[in-house]
Amino acid sequence: MPTVTVIQPTIAEEQNTKMRCAAYCRVSSDSEDQLNSFMAQTRYYEKAFENSETEQLVDIYADEGITGTREDKRDEFQRMIKDCRRGKIDRIYTKSISRFARNTKDCLKNIRELKSLGITVFFEKENIDTAKLSDEMMITIMGGLAQEESTFISQNMRWSVQKRMQNGTYKNATPPFGFKKVNGDLEIEENQALIVRQIFEWYISGYGLKTIADKLNGMNLPGSKQAVLWKADNIRYMLKNDRYIGNAMFQKSYVTETLPHIKKRNYGEKQKYCVTGVNQQIVDKETFYAAQKLLKSRHRDFETNVYPLSKKVFCGKCGATYKRRNRRSGAFWLCRTHDIYAADCENGIIVESDIYSAFIRLHNKLLNNYKQILLPLKIALQDLKLRKFSGKTQVMDIHKEVAKLREQTHVLARLKIKGFLDEVKYIEQINELNVKISKLQSELKKFTRSDDEDEALDQIEILTDFFEKREKPMTEFEEPVFEGIVDKIVVIDQHELEFHLIGGLKFKEKV
Repeated sequence: MPTVTVIQPTIAEEQNTKMRCAAYCRVSSDSEDQLNSFMAQTRYYEKAFENSETEQLVDIYADEGITGTREDKRDEFQRMIKDCRRGKIDRIYTKSISRFARNTKDCLKNIRELKSLGITVFFEKENIDTAKLSDEMMITIMGGLAQEESTFISQNMRWSVQKRMQNGTYKNATPPFGFKKVNGDLEIEENQALIVRQIFEWYISGYGLKTIADKLNGMNLPGSKQAVLWKADNIRYMLKNDRYIGNAMFQKSYVTETLPHIKKRNYGEKQKYCVTGVNQQIVDKETFYAAQKLLKSRHRDFETNVYPLSKKVFCGKCGATYKRRNRRSGAFWLCRTHDIYAADCENGIIVESDIYSAFIRLHNKLLNNYKQILLPLKIALQDLKLRKFSGKTQVMDIHKEVAKLREQTHVLARLKIKGFLDEVKYIEQINELNVKISKLQSELKKFTRSDDEDEALDQIEILTDFFEKREKPMTEFEEPVFEGIVDKIVVIDQHELEFHLIGGLKFKEKV
């Protein structure tokens, strides 16, 4: 029978070491009532840990007036997660799951990361403690309910806004240029109104949008935002704004109902509401409609604004997007910075047909050579993915080793407090442990990168599959092909373009 020798511990565990706790608070509006709620939450957590013998409050993280459906907009939440990664927090307290996150995916992602760091979260309203492994399903359910709660609140707000639009009582948060808000109503701001009338007068007299913008900039007349130059797009927007004849068009844009919420221009997907006589006129109707007629005749391409190259062409020198222009000789694309002031960017125009021709040449080169270019890349990415999966066990081992080292730092701290370890020796050993932790965390980053490699592999497979099925070279520009494989085009100069394809591939082509 084997002999067992019990080795008694030489260091007694300190029972009264306090756990480092953090509190997360959030209010979903910046209204006065919600700010009172925010202050109440903050005071609650300050008092809760005041006389605790087992826990100490290290920080309160509080987001004010920020949406809970998008965690990237919550600066304090992001700061808390960073502090957790740095080992500053052992446990998080929050009022409810809806305060922590209203998006189930983000909620679970953060809970899982925190658990891997050895950090627990307690949701007071639901009485859920992530220290209990069986609670993950409960978190999923409650996270879903929190998301539904957010969607329900959002739908109620949409309904109330839509009702106000229908009865004509909806009021814009920001007054248009030429107006000021007085007790919630629009009143004419005479100094700005003079500029509005002058813009309409210049335009119907034959001046172009850019010429008007240049004249206003030359006169140092203030725009709607101080120190911001007037631009042709600003002038166009003002000329189309029916607020200047006392009317209003509501729901020109809308926000999607599903998460994440995205603001989109309303091209007919939603109802629009036209209200007449809603405010004082700055411009008479005859002048306004004359300007609309001129806009349609001069800028017909702007009315549709849907071209294969729209929002796809970028300047390689200043980063600005290119915009389309028409001449009798044909369409061309122009750098917006160069258009405003040529000295700021030397990249000029690119003829649209030259861009299409460059794409056709690139397509045909890839069709002839994709086996030499895409297949080796696909194999390399597949190998990388396999190594990534094989590293999963290493990730867990590293997490365990980091947890052990952090526990050693806590032991050293307790020894120092009890007087068993002097300051010099404590600092020496702590520094040694911190170096080891840093090395392990660097190692961890190699295995815990985002899924960019997986996405790139998927896109390379799509690209490879496309060329494998392609039978003939391209002779004319094909918009569906361009849309499917090109992310963007960067104009290096007037003689060279760089095509950014799906999968992160970049190819240069002469113009």
